[in-house]
Amino acid sequence: MSQIQPIRGMNDVLPAQIASWQWLEATARELLAAYGYEEIRVPVVEQTQLFKRAIGEFTDVVEKEMYSFVDQGKEQLTLRPEATAGIVRAAISNGLLRGARHRLWLTGPMFRHEKPQKGRFRQFHQIDVEAIGFDGPDIDAELIALSARLWKRLGIGRVSLNINSLGTSESRREYRELLVAYFRAHHAKLDEDSRRRLEGNPLRILDSKNPEMQAIVAGAPLLTDHLDPESRAHFAELCAMLRDLDIPFTINPRLVRGLDYYSRTVFEWITDALGSQDAVCSGGRYDGLITQLGGDATPAIGFALGIERVVALIEQAGTAPPSRAADVYLVAVGEAPLRAALKLAEALREALPGRRIELNVGGGNFKAQFRRADRSGAQLAVVLGADELARGVAQLKPLRDAAAAQSEVALAAVPSEVGVWLARA
Repeated sequence: MSQIQPIRGMNDVLPAQIASWQWLEATARELLAAYGYEEIRVPVVEQTQLFKRAIGEFTDVVEKEMYSFVDQGKEQLTLRPEATAGIVRAAISNGLLRGARHRLWLTGPMFRHEKPQKGRFRQFHQIDVEAIGFDGPDIDAELIALSARLWKRLGIGRVSLNINSLGTSESRREYRELLVAYFRAHHAKLDEDSRRRLEGNPLRILDSKNPEMQAIVAGAPLLTDHLDPESRAHFAELCAMLRDLDIPFTINPRLVRGLDYYSRTVFEWITDALGSQDAVCSGGRYDGLITQLGGDATPAIGFALGIERVVALIEQAGTAPPSRAADVYLVAVGEAPLRAALKLAEALREALPGRRIELNVGGGNFKAQFRRADRSGAQLAVVLGADELARGVAQLKPLRDAAAAQSEVALAAVPSEVGVWLARA
């Protein structure tokens, strides 16, 4: 019978790879709590209309990449391609707004039917951070500072910050007309993607990765030259705050982001360490999105970082702690010693919470079991054979210190003696 293969672009994360994932998640969780952010969990599946309204009908995500289907109840549903829309929907439908402010975060899988390549998968994972109800540049600066601090905690150095302002929807609409007129004048030189985007989402042409488009894009009008006064002041204050925080940045007037809901501040952390997939964390303001989805007018800003890409940077930097080794390994040979060792292992776990206690299961003689004990990385072996069981004792055998002596301990005293031994080790 043939094997069932994984779906293309959807990868397994194996135990040998998990240490970097867990370290990133634990570090982010701790840091977000320190900044006052609370975790939220929303469904992986939402109504398709949510993403069409939030992300935009003419974006690549909605047009080409969403996993959408009709369920048994004839509802149009979609596996979430990003998290912001679902978090905003949850805030509206659960009555969380009403003048309140929220710092929220979420982690989990997202789904986009893209061409799989290094750093880009069809099921990928993000940490998503949102600040809802804040309208000043101070929260923009805090979010960027939070992400900068995360890189420091993770030991990642090869990242740099790009920022831009998209202005309000009104100023962007005026700029859009200038942009359409410019690209229409160069229509014959546009590639197929740019021609498709011209009428629906011309700003996305500025983000083209086609080398043959770069000269045309370089000559396009700059959005920063057409900002409304309020957005210009907001952006200037943000830049001043980032300088005060000693966070280096580059103003990139071509940074537009791929989703329609962004306004004013947008930013990306990019790297030169992952080839063509250079963005590892992206975000910005979406002051009009909540109204667009049926809520009261509420300013908001957020970012998402790609876990797979950040894990790749962690592995390149070699900063993740090693996988945790066992503290104690129980060796038991014989049916009766194994039953006693099962009970003893539970007593050790009860007495020593947080310690990793491994019991040899699956049989094997003493030599085979000690090989397994060595591979576990344990500092100490608790050895129980027929002779020890008959005398009501166990042997405590140090595994990493050749000078340390083996000792014999009464079974009832094993948990306390092991605790003392580990405290000294």
